Amino acid sequence: MSLLVGVAMLVAVFGTSMISGIFGMAGGLILLGIFLLILPVGTAIAVQGIIQLIANGSRAFFSRAYIDWRVLGIMTLGLLTAAAILFIVRYTPDLATVCITIGLLPILLWIPQSWLALDASKPHHAFICGFLGGGINLAVGVAGPTIDMFFIRTPMDRRTIIATKAAAQVVNHAGKIIFYWNATMVLAPAEWAAVALAAPFAIMGTSAGHWVLQRLTDANFKRWTRLIVTAIGTFYLVRGILLVI
Repeated sequence: MSLLVGVAMLVAVFGTSMISGIFGMAGGLILLGIFLLILPVGTAIAVQGIIQLIANGSRAFFSRAYIDWRVLGIMTLGLLTAAAILFIVRYTPDLATVCITIGLLPILLWIPQSWLALDASKPHHAFICGFLGGGINLAVGVAGPTIDMFFIRTPMDRRTIIATKAAAQVVNHAGKIIFYWNATMVLAPAEWAAVALAAPFAIMGTSAGHWVLQRLTDANFKRWTRLIVTAIGTFYLVRGILLVI
């Protein structure tokens, strides 16, 4: 990894962590896209998981007073169920499938509430959220829109949404790192050093995003989340389609 690429990665980690700190998602989508340009699919998913674990962990820590632990516990059960199924079928990702799946995920955010009224504060909805969100996160590396559709329509305020989603993503990314651990063996020592160096940049970016979050209204928070994630999803979808034509 050249010095220029290393510096660009640190800037990307800071910027995407800040975005995630504000919206609880989107940053991970962008960061994974960057890693998919320079690393094999499984390795990119694992490395993104390591950095996102740090970013989400710091965000969960900053907002720990607002975490809904009941919801988090039920979501974790859903994740474990999905992980067991993927392990049994020996799932392996490919780039086109990953890009197309991520590109289609933002559609979920635009489904009218009257069609699919999901609410993570309800136990059975929380389990489905953990199963779908955790499973998709393991399968393609990110699952923000899948998880978000259970939270964007919930009566929770933005602080509880961000805190609980961040804690859930800590669990999801930890599972992803374990699932793809063998894929990280292709990394050279210098690349591992770059990943380690990115950790404080992830925390600083998250801290900056947390500061911005406190100054957003609930209405602006939910509206901008949809627009940003849709724009990123469009990029992924176009890339995935180009890979198969």
